Amino acid sequence: MTIRKFINSNSVLEIQIPIFENSKKNEPFMSLSPLNAISPIDGRYRSKVKELAFYFSEEALIKYRVLVEIEYFIALCEIPLPQLKNVSKNSFNDLRAIYQKFSTEDALAIKKIESITNHDVKAVEYFIKDKFDGLGLTPYKEFIHFGLTSQDINNTAIPLSIKEAMENVYIPEYMIVLEKLKQLSNDWAKISMLARTHGQPASPTRLGKEIEVFVVRLTQQFATLKNIPNAAKFGGATGNFNAHYVAFPTIDWKAFGTNFLNDKLGLHHSFPTTQIEHYDHMAALFDNLKRINTILIDLNRDIWAYVSMEYFKQRIKAGEVGSSAMPHKVNPIDFENSEGNLGIANALFEHLSGKLPISRLQRDLTDSTVLRNVGVPFGHTIIGFKSTLKGLDKLLLNEAKFEADLENNWAVVAEAIQTILRREGYPNPYEALKGLTRTNEKINQASIANFIETLEVTNAIKKELRRITPSNYTGI
Repeated sequence: MTIRKFINSNSVLEIQIPIFENSKKNEPFMSLSPLNAISPIDGRYRSKVKELAFYFSEEALIKYRVLVEIEYFIALCEIPLPQLKNVSKNSFNDLRAIYQKFSTEDALAIKKIESITNHDVKAVEYFIKDKFDGLGLTPYKEFIHFGLTSQDINNTAIPLSIKEAMENVYIPEYMIVLEKLKQLSNDWAKISMLARTHGQPASPTRLGKEIEVFVVRLTQQFATLKNIPNAAKFGGATGNFNAHYVAFPTIDWKAFGTNFLNDKLGLHHSFPTTQIEHYDHMAALFDNLKRINTILIDLNRDIWAYVSMEYFKQRIKAGEVGSSAMPHKVNPIDFENSEGNLGIANALFEHLSGKLPISRLQRDLTDSTVLRNVGVPFGHTIIGFKSTLKGLDKLLLNEAKFEADLENNWAVVAEAIQTILRREGYPNPYEALKGLTRTNEKINQASIANFIETLEVTNAIKKELRRITPSNYTGI
């Protein structure tokens, strides 16, 4: 145990940190904890993304491999292969319990086997064979992983883990953000707001409508997302069921693979393939997730700007500090945090979608190490979702600022006036309004009213023009 001292001007804080010796290099290292994790996903932000560990951790990947191997064996029994016709259906529940009750200890046992085999999927096979001995299924052990290559397992386990992570973590978090935006769009439906194009005052809009823009964009992208298959490869060493056909040539193995993936596991059977899944559908998924993140980055930046314009204040939490030097500050850090994390997620999603569909000839190994990182962009995405939601929950509408900005920008009604004058056949209305408004002089309600009085139009038209204000010129 080592004592580390942290000293400031008022006190000395002593913290006990366990430090262990690396017997090979004689260098200290710490046991893994949120404080010394290399990735902030498993460190600072672990509490926000811990649910993803059930789908994307090393232990989770091992469990999904075990699941695929077990379900594959059961499916062979259900054909039934002649050599497996005596396997009792009563044993299926015991077999499924191997992955349903899978524990960290089981994962460690497989890793121990892997340290000898130097092959992760083969270690899973040996682990299951040992379980077969305990279940009295020893005569059938050689039908574990029968006719398969490791990619039949990996390219089924990983799409299945992504599918279930989407269903159980991503979609619920996405829906919380979407419902919050729908609520705010409704709550702010009648809040007139000065729009800005190129950062300059433009035709007024309504705050609720501007939020609805993001709701519609997200909804449309999510509809596309739901139509992307979770595709898996299952076809032996080079995708042709060579070993299956040579052993049992009368069985329709393609139909078997399609039934196994589609009906048993809820995936889409990619066929034909090389030794590996071609990843085109997975790339489409990652590209779609990136677009959703990009929309939220756009939202984050807009809300950040509105906060800087004082359209929103933020709820203050007792004890929080906005700046180490300026005590008055309440920074829009949640939107900044979200933007940063969604940006990292997008960079990784882009790499995954660009790299995975490319493999030399019938297979190279570059996809293997890349696939181990699929959980990382999901982690940053969930952190981004939660940060955006936290920021939205802290917003306090500053209606006085909305009203003041509109009142200070009467020039924006020029578009409305010149359009009505066009309707009435008034000569050169655009130019007339340009002469009034495109100056450095302040345009206010009085100057607009005076201009209207100079127009050679009927009193009814003048009355119509005088009814237009920055607050009510908001369209539909």
